[in-house]
Amino acid sequence: MKKTAEFVSPKHSDKICDFIADSILDVYLKNDKKSRTAIEVMGGHNLITINGEITSKSNPNIEKLVRKIVGPNYKIIINIVLQSPEIAHGVDNGGAGDQGIMKGYATNETPHYLPLEYVLARNLCQKIFAIYPHDGKTQVTIEDGKVLTVVASFQNTKNKELLKLVKRIIKADTYIINPAGEWTLGGFDADTGLSGRKLIIDNYGPQISIGGGSFSGKDATKVDRSGAYMARFVAKNLVANGYGKEIWVSVAYAIGMAEPLMIEAKNEKGEDLSKIVRDNFDFKPLAIIEKLGLRKPIFKQTATYGHFGKKSLPWEKIEKI
Repeated sequence: MKKTAEFVSPKHSDKICDFIADSILDVYLKNDKKSRTAIEVMGGHNLITINGEITSKSNPNIEKLVRKIVGPNYKIIINIVLQSPEIAHGVDNGGAGDQGIMKGYATNETPHYLPLEYVLARNLCQKIFAIYPHDGKTQVTIEDGKVLTVVASFQNTKNKELLKLVKRIIKADTYIINPAGEWTLGGFDADTGLSGRKLIIDNYGPQISIGGGSFSGKDATKVDRSGAYMARFVAKNLVANGYGKEIWVSVAYAIGMAEPLMIEAKNEKGEDLSKIVRDNFDFKPLAIIEKLGLRKPIFKQTATYGHFGKKSLPWEKIEKI
């Protein structure tokens, strides 16, 4: 079976928006660990718009923060209001900040507990970006563990130089370099970006289903984020403790309710691991926040190169079950 995954650099317009959103979250959490944020960012062509809801004792200078990221030549529109009192009431009582289905996944295919094609595409993107810190994309197709095709398109690169670099990083049957031609206009100068638009890249690649909720700009009372992180934590720990080579975890919430409506887990053999999960892990929002330390300003690092497979992040820690 052929599998393909792509990745984008930190200078991609969508990822810049994610970074802005999570930088705003972090600055609020730095001064008020119980801050609640739901921030959406759109940027491009010398304009940044920031829209959303925040409840916090902190009052940072958001415009100053954003200018540090994008530079001085942008018009910045900020439209932030208080969180809905109906939603706030449910969260105050320990309930989930939204409804939805969150999913977690892990595999022993790589040391990162992530799919091989995803890891290869990410690694390639990281290594190219270290040399050419610009807008860019990578894509890797594999079959039975062998790399068939690699695509790399990076701003401000020459085809021959980029091809030489890519060949040093990864061996493949076919290389496709800057398929639309060499290019110099990228990032916000070329495209409009939106936060939360690179969900597959943020998770596990296109072979693994996800709940569909965006992470960026949301504090941990939003189970779109915390529930997905806990599901990953559980899946990874189940694999690490020998319960399967691949583990899928699903959890469902209703807004304002603390107890999940559903917790399911299975391995590649189809074995039901749900009872093991329920007996060993607490999926109530406040329990997740406490377990994973999600009141800390640690989130802007997740805006680049995905939310999983980084040892420094608390939901990537392995424990004995």
